[in-house]
Amino acid sequence: MATTWAIFRRELAGYFNTPLAYVFIVIFLFLTGIFTFYMGGFFNRGQADLRPFFNFHPWLYLFLVPAIAMRLWAEERKSGSIELLLTLPLSLWSTVLGKFLAAWVFTIIALALTFPMWITVSYLGQPDHGVILAGYIGSMLMAGGYLAIGACVSAATKNQVIAFVVSVVICFLFTVSGAPMVLDFFAGWAPQAVLDAVASFSFLTHFNAITDGVIDLRDLIYFCSLILFWLFANLFVVEVKKAG
Repeated sequence: MATTWAIFRRELAGYFNTPLAYVFIVIFLFLTGIFTFYMGGFFNRGQADLRPFFNFHPWLYLFLVPAIAMRLWAEERKSGSIELLLTLPLSLWSTVLGKFLAAWVFTIIALALTFPMWITVSYLGQPDHGVILAGYIGSMLMAGGYLAIGACVSAATKNQVIAFVVSVVICFLFTVSGAPMVLDFFAGWAPQAVLDAVASFSFLTHFNAITDGVIDLRDLIYFCSLILFWLFANLFVVEVKKAG
């Protein structure tokens, strides 16, 4: 854990030593405000909840989170610093985990800065704070899933643009796997068990269930399993590139 903590601190400090952190936070806060108040019709709905706020998180994360994850390993490989990093007396798992946790905490910090939304809805009405808290938890878990995918893809290439594009595509497939347009493709020939399996991989299905205020163990297991799977895939990719 000491080595993981060292990598975590190094990576997290690296975000705030460059304009990347501040640009991401400003863009994230600006877009959440635009989507919530204008596209989501926050005031026109006349309801004291943050449903319009959370509804757009999957689509914001779809592009913003891969933009964070694309640099995790691709930049190290391009600059050649990965060789130095891997020769240090650090376990590879500590490095992978430390990088991921730093990116995840940075994303959570950006999400936490949206707290004025919570204050606003509390001032305007009497919202169910448990549902709002569940929405934030679901948003954090979903961001972690996107980051784990992006980190794995970043480890496979030196080009950050390629890492970004591939991450967006993979995250998009996971996001819409439970949508009617995807399920209709399988409905004509696949049994119901296959349809249920495809739908179960959807970020939206599990995220929407949590934002409804019900933190089901199955949804937590889904996000935790997804994150762990892609972190182990990240570890495998780095091992293969290291051996090569």
